[in-house]
Formats: sequence, C-alpha cells, structure tokens
Amino acid sequence: MIYDGDCNFCKFWIARWQRATGTKVDYIASQNPRVAEQLPEVPQECFDTSVQLVETDGKVYNGAEAVFRSLTYSRFWRWAFWFYRHAPGFAPIAEWAYGFVARRRQFFSFLTRLFLGN
Repeated sequence: MIYDGDCNFCKFWIARWQRATGTKVDYIASQNPRVAEQLPEVPQECFDTSVQLVETDGKVYNGAEAVFRSLTYSRFWRWAFWFYRHAPGFAPIAEWAYGFVARRRQFFSFLTRLFLGN
C-alpha cells in the first residue's frame, strides 16, 4: 500500500490499517525513492490523490477499492471487501466518499484528531 507520507490524515489511517493487517500488507510512503524505481508506470499524481495498492500479481488498485482490498488481509475486516463488491450501490458511494475526503484531507484530519485523538 502506497500512501502520501506528507499527509497527517493519511498517516493516521495507514497506522490503523497497518494494525488491522499486520505484516500481511507492506506500507510505504510515496516519497520513498523505491516507489518510483519499482513503479515507474504509475505517475506521481496518482499517489497525490489516493492510496495505491499493488498486489503480488502486479495489479494496481486505488482509492476506496485499494482500502477495501487491503482489508481482506485483516482477520476482522475481510468482510468489508465482500460488501464493497456485492452490496448494490456501495462501491460507487464509497469511491465518491473517498474522493470527497481525499480532496479535503486537512479538514478531515482536524475532525479525526478531534474525535479520535492523535
């Protein structure tokens, strides 16, 4: 999972997802030089707008789908991807919500700290 390492909101949620997935998912900031070396086909702008999940088969997923796919590696949250894939209307709403929040990360970072702490 590749995320914006300069974004406090992103780092907060990555830490939560990392606790959920343990060692089954590697997390790396998009600013790490290894990212550009290993994924030259993915433009930097993609990393600036959403997380990117690179599966072992090389397929790349982004946004809400990347989040839900990564949670399949969690013992307690794997049902969420099933819901994303099969609940009518859920995937487009999740993608819209992801984009809405991603474009307002500073505001949602404030709300996250306010309600969930650091």
